[in-house]
Amino acid sequence: MYESIVIGAGQAGLSAAYHLQRRGVDFIVLDANPGPGGAWQNRWDSLTLGAAHHIHPLPDFPLTEQDSTRPASAVVAEYYGEYERRFQLPVRHGINVERVTHEDGVFTVHAGGEEFTSATLINATGTWTNPFWPSYPGRFDGPQVHTNGFRSVEQFAGQRVLVVGAGASATQFILALRAAGVDTLWSTRNAPDWREVPSGTEWGQEVERQVNERTRAGLPPKSVVGTTGLLLTPAMRAGIASGALVSRGAISRLESDAVVFTDGSRERIDAILWATGFRHAHRHLRSLKLHTPAGGIMVADDGVSALELPGMFFVGYGASASTLGATRAGRRAAAAAAKFLTAVPV
Repeated sequence: MYESIVIGAGQAGLSAAYHLQRRGVDFIVLDANPGPGGAWQNRWDSLTLGAAHHIHPLPDFPLTEQDSTRPASAVVAEYYGEYERRFQLPVRHGINVERVTHEDGVFTVHAGGEEFTSATLINATGTWTNPFWPSYPGRFDGPQVHTNGFRSVEQFAGQRVLVVGAGASATQFILALRAAGVDTLWSTRNAPDWREVPSGTEWGQEVERQVNERTRAGLPPKSVVGTTGLLLTPAMRAGIASGALVSRGAISRLESDAVVFTDGSRERIDAILWATGFRHAHRHLRSLKLHTPAGGIMVADDGVSALELPGMFFVGYGASASTLGATRAGRRAAAAAAKFLTAVPV
């Protein structure tokens, strides 16, 4: 029996592992991916390091200057892999956690025919494996791809593509597709929430405050863009000016080879790219009955402790979904787990 188990070896999970190790906690990290890199290893090659959101370093291991034209997936996989080796973290890859139970103060993690037990559990599974596919009246018969199935613009060569979603991924897809000569249409349920690029630290603190308010109330976290808006970078301004980043509005219905918008207009399309975001990957935690009727999980003021289950911690959830937030949450969760263990020895 371990003192702690970490599920997920992305930014949040590795940060938690580092701090557990520093505190002398006996633990193991279980990760479903075949190798290091977390969800980043599944990102498309055209998402270069320079185009990706800023990647904050893991504890005590700076991310050295990198070629910004390299795929972010390769850079992060190498970085995470070296981190695991450098600090000799006990990470087991290729272990898909199917279910977690809790009885008499012991967590049992069921994974691929194996069972792992511990006194505390740190969940760091993120969202990548749980894409959100919205439903609309009608049926489209052409190819449909979600963000986590996007590999390159070549998937859509010679096609007219409807890109659905109001987040940063949707805008990045549209600009990349247009640059490759692919005709695109953009659909958002509401008008895009364009905002000026912020300055100062107050903005980030306000975003974190808003997200924490929701998680403390047991509400599911909003998408990143739902809190931050779409930032008006020079590339985005150029996209708006060209007409590429002008939304046609919400979808009324789909047809076999077309989309009908709520304004009544109909457009023929060959494919749909659903950039409609993700939900937190918590299916393996259902038996713990932590979700509120609203669909969220009530988290304490520390941002990591599950209110309804002592010894259970969440990182990469809510305000800690960014790489910076995940790193900080990993430290807090490890400290909270160590404190719990002193009160309830294994």
